[in-house]
Amino acid sequence: MSVKTEASAEKKRRRMSYERKKSLYGYGFIGLWLVGTVIFFLIPLGKSLWYSFCDVSVDPGSLKTKFTGLGNYFSVLSEDPYYTEYLGDTLLEALWKTPLILIFSLFIAVILNQKFRGRTLARAVFFLPVIIATGPVYKIISGDMSSTGNSGAQQFSTMFSTDLVGELMQFLGIYGISDRMSGIISAVADNIFGIVWSAGIQILLFLAALQNIPSSAREAAQLEGATAWEYFWKITFPYVSPFILANLIFTIIDSFTNPMNSVMNRIVSMKNQWEFGAASAMAWIYFVIVLAVISVIAAVVGRFIYYEND
Repeated sequence: MSVKTEASAEKKRRRMSYERKKSLYGYGFIGLWLVGTVIFFLIPLGKSLWYSFCDVSVDPGSLKTKFTGLGNYFSVLSEDPYYTEYLGDTLLEALWKTPLILIFSLFIAVILNQKFRGRTLARAVFFLPVIIATGPVYKIISGDMSSTGNSGAQQFSTMFSTDLVGELMQFLGIYGISDRMSGIISAVADNIFGIVWSAGIQILLFLAALQNIPSSAREAAQLEGATAWEYFWKITFPYVSPFILANLIFTIIDSFTNPMNSVMNRIVSMKNQWEFGAASAMAWIYFVIVLAVISVIAAVVGRFIYYEND
């Protein structure tokens, strides 16, 4: 019995040693991430928060800070001629653009989930903007040549112009029926390319959700004689609803952190003018607003999400 006991103990020690090695490998990989997070994220984040409470002056080779409390925050909100206006414009744009991106993404994902020739190519085309989603590329395609310095690309960018919608409305005689309605239609039409450009990740997530729908659910729906419309609302939509919340949060964050929106441009502009205190205060106000919007939306939309284990 003693020999068997010793053999069992030795085997257990070897197994624990192997498990410990595996855990050490895990800690090693996580350690690299932790070092990068501390150096490139947490330390700059802390400095940004400190600068937002200080009057920052630039000396050759160093930055001098003088604590001023909430002075930068009051100055940004009450004295800056652009910041609050840009905040309102960005919030309004996210309010109408986010639902359009989600609806478009779900619609395209349902189509791409069907079996047809060229499906792989179609999926690649809709995911292509995620691969080449850089600021200069987007500005060239959307026709904004002012910051790229490439005036020769103007002819290329006109291929993506959406002003034809306004011309069509004017030709049909409905352009001036309602200034507000025509403004909304024109705003949506002018941002069609931006909506398609911003929908790649959402389409991919919805597509993954659609492929996880069990075949038994489709077979049961067919046996019951469900139409395609009924199948979408009774089977497809409940299964993809958790991904609706995930895509909603992702879309809001992507919209608010887009370096080409007016608030981000204002923050970068202040930073380039060496106004580090004001720029940091703008960034933290913006962060708090974005966090509040995401929290409210997640709390409200989360109540209507269907989970399979409910």
